[in-house]
Order: sequence, then C-alpha cells, then structure tokens
Amino acid sequence: MSDIFENKGIKPMLIGIEGEAFDSPDYLFELKLDGERCIAYLDENRTDLRNKRNIKLLPKVPELSEIHKQVNCRCILDGELSILKDGKPDFSEIQRRSLMTNSAKIDIASKKYPACFTAFDILYYIDRPTTDLPLTERKELLGKIISSETDRFAISRVIENNGIALYDLVKSMNLEGIVAKRKNSRYYFDKRTKDWIKCKYLKDEDFVICGYIPKYSGNSSIILGQYCNGILKNKGHVSIGVSNEAMKKIKSQKTILPSFQADDNSIVWIEPNLCCTVKYMTKTKSGNLRQPVFKGIRPDKLPTDCITTS
Repeated sequence: MSDIFENKGIKPMLIGIEGEAFDSPDYLFELKLDGERCIAYLDENRTDLRNKRNIKLLPKVPELSEIHKQVNCRCILDGELSILKDGKPDFSEIQRRSLMTNSAKIDIASKKYPACFTAFDILYYIDRPTTDLPLTERKELLGKIISSETDRFAISRVIENNGIALYDLVKSMNLEGIVAKRKNSRYYFDKRTKDWIKCKYLKDEDFVICGYIPKYSGNSSIILGQYCNGILKNKGHVSIGVSNEAMKKIKSQKTILPSFQADDNSIVWIEPNLCCTVKYMTKTKSGNLRQPVFKGIRPDKLPTDCITTS
C-alpha cells in the first residue's frame, strides 16, 4: 500500500448536502470558515500546504512555512486557509493572495494581512491513515498532536447538540454559516457525503467564468455559467466586487466562440477554465441571482465541478 504522506495527492472529502440548522446529539457543529480548503502535510522538518487541486500554497502564504513546529508528530491535517480582516474571515483577501505572483508583494501582503490555517480533521498519524476512525476519535487525536496554537495555526472548535444556537450566533455576527458532521462518520477521500451538512447564512455558489462585457467607465461584467448534464448553461452575470487582479486574470485567457446563446454582442468570450464564487441574497423563480457580488476566483476548483440541476 502506498504511503499517502509521501505521495501527497489527497483529494479531500466534501460536504454532500445543504439544509437548515438543527439540534442533534448525533452531530458535532462547527463554524464554516470563508476561506480556501487546504491539506497540510507536517513533519519535524517541514510544512507543505496544498489545495484541492494539489497545488502548493506555501509560495502564496510563506508566513505559514513553520507551522510544523506546532505539532508533535508526522501528520496530515484537513482544514481551511483564511485571512482575517476586521476580525472575520475575508475570502476576497485570500483570493487576492492566491493570484499574486510577485514575491515582494506577497511578502508585504503577508505582513499586513497574514494568513492562518485552521485544522478541523486529521487524516494521518505518525505512520498510518486515520480515515477509518469515527469523527469523534479523529477530533480527540487532533487535539493531542497539536502542541501549541497561535494566530497562524489553530484547531476548529466544535459544540455538541446545539446547532441552532451556534447558527443564530453566526447569523448575529454576519458570518458564513456552520457545518454539522455526524459523530460516527468516517473520512472518504474525494467523496461527497451526507454525513457533512452545511447550514449557510450567507448564500453563495461557484460558477464558471465564460466571458466578460468590457466597461470603460467602471468594472466589467463577468458572464457566469454552470454545467448541466455536461452542457454549459448561462447563469447571468455579476459586476459588483470584481477586483483589478481578478479582471487581469480573466482578460489573460484565450478568447473563443460563444459558449452559449446570449443577447449582448459585446461579450468577450473566453475559454471556460476559471471558476469563481458569487454571493447573493436570493434567486428568482427563473434561477437568476438577486444582488450578486463577486467574491473571487477559485483556483482550487475545476469548472466541471460547477454544476446546476436547472
């Protein structure tokens, strides 16, 4: 059997369903952080952080290069990479960092808004996987292997039974939401599981960036799409929140023929290689987003993972 620590190719388990907040003695409840999913490979000598597409992240967050010193054994941790701004996770900041390529700018950004890694699961302990252990035992083991917590590296806190109370607290603080995880659940690589349930206060979805409408008096509009039965469908557009860094990345893509029918002849169509997250208030009956706001490009997500059922 190959060693998953040495191979470093883990694809994390994913949340399977979304629902309303609830109370249950069978679940653990924790905050849903607004950041980028991250797998941490830690041993006595080094830290290696990778996203869901197995892309190395330390060049983007060098301030986390020594978090291996805060664990007491070789391990693989699943968690969230985030940047706090005004005391709350700010997705736009971690997205901006992920698009940076200039090491000097990255160094400046890391000092102004340093990133942090919050661990919520352990997948490997010393010399063996822990994925067949129930969640409660993995959580207990996670608490034992971390020798110290800092502003850069911490464990996700959980509560039992009272999911609704935690959700109400999240809502009062205008945070993203909570995740409910079944206590006896195992960990399955690259699988969506109904054992993990997200209860979101702030709604958002991931879309394929299909093109843009140039606007010389302000931000351009981004054309959004999602896949349905393997076919890319028009999901409207978003203008608010598109940063200069994101627009530069979008405009660098190769132009193509239209991906689907649209009424605006000024659209610049691009290869559908980029994903983004858009937050919104509600959806209309026809599926259009109300008050959409661009949160950022998702380099950790594949376009084919942006799926709609309508």
